[in-house]
Amino acid sequence: MAQVIFAIVLLTAIGIFAYHVRLLSRTIRLGRPYMPSDSPLRRWLRMLRVAVFQQRMMDKPVAALAHWVIYVGFFVINLEVAEIILDGLAGTHRVLAPYLGVFYDAMTVAAEIFMALVFVAAVIFLWRRNVLKVPRFHTAEMRGWPPLDANIILWTEIGLVVALFVMNAADQLLQARQVGPYLSAGTFPISRWLMPFFSGLSDDTLIVIERAAWWAHILGILAFLNYIPFSKHLHIFLAFPNTYYAREEPVGKLDSLPQVTAIVRESLGLANGTSVEADGTLGAKDVTDLSWKSLLDAYTCTECGRCTAVCPANITGKKLSPRKILMDTRDRLEEIKRTLYRTGKWEPDGKALLGDYITPEEIWACTTCGACVRACPVLINPLAIILALRQYMTMEAAQAPETLNVLFVNLENNGSPWALPAADRANWAQSLLSA
Repeated sequence: MAQVIFAIVLLTAIGIFAYHVRLLSRTIRLGRPYMPSDSPLRRWLRMLRVAVFQQRMMDKPVAALAHWVIYVGFFVINLEVAEIILDGLAGTHRVLAPYLGVFYDAMTVAAEIFMALVFVAAVIFLWRRNVLKVPRFHTAEMRGWPPLDANIILWTEIGLVVALFVMNAADQLLQARQVGPYLSAGTFPISRWLMPFFSGLSDDTLIVIERAAWWAHILGILAFLNYIPFSKHLHIFLAFPNTYYAREEPVGKLDSLPQVTAIVRESLGLANGTSVEADGTLGAKDVTDLSWKSLLDAYTCTECGRCTAVCPANITGKKLSPRKILMDTRDRLEEIKRTLYRTGKWEPDGKALLGDYITPEEIWACTTCGACVRACPVLINPLAIILALRQYMTMEAAQAPETLNVLFVNLENNGSPWALPAADRANWAQSLLSA
């Protein structure tokens, strides 16, 4: 009966997770087409360097080391989780031990060490957020759900690790007492320090504790799996495709708009009889006008705030926060995703990213310096979203700031940003000729 219950719980959790992943994929694919121009080999190497080896986190050694510990610990500890799943389905106990021999001892020792390191790393992150109060974690947009989400993740990681320690400690005592099926298997250098707390308990009580910790850990893992699609922790999966599809082109480069290209080709007599494409928005008003890579960026954001911390506009008191741009984009996407969940399709709802979530004041405060892109550990590009919104305001809504409108008039009338006739363009060099 326990095996049947476990199989039902496992399949249900995986099914729910798969459904939400599919829903997330549908939401991201609402964006416009996108494809980087560099070769697949360069993309694979970039993903290896940035996502796997976390090259861009090394400027902050404490955070980088703690994050690396949790990252590697995720893979090492999950070897033990895989065994837990096999045991749950087969009704066995430490099913891998007879087949791996001394390698099983090495696996359990490595898992124990990384469990302890993950515990310490999670405590460090909690301390930085809630006691030291690192400034970039306490800006205007980091109110309510974002800090709660981060703390839920860290406390969950601590709880999962503690459950494994308790399970292993009770297991070792039962092995020492030769209570079946707890036969000698594995080496647990950290959990054994907890054994004195349980040594006075009866065999039956120890079995209850071991089983309760076993179920607590695996149910916690499955619950956490289904929490991830609604959390900033989604980056543990999306960082890899996001770095793979990142562009190596200059970060402020504007994409050519097909509608404008068609008009220019027609005016130059290069249209070859084809009609001008008039459909589509110039720039972006809502998330569906952005590229799917920008939507992937929004879901990949870890809310670490490194982009906002280096943004010159934000530092000088402007309203712009690159992190908020991404968080607002994701909030709008989540609203659309909920509609897809309820109705199975998306129809415009009268709201838009520009205006309802992001204000013109924010996007025009950007200096397009690209500091936010260079600071991001996973190659997210908030600037692409900002520029697309600017394109819409300028080319479709005709709501550019007055200073830009003066520039546009000067370019149209004089061919330069300054209100000077073309005939006077070379006057500044007259003194050089006379010399």
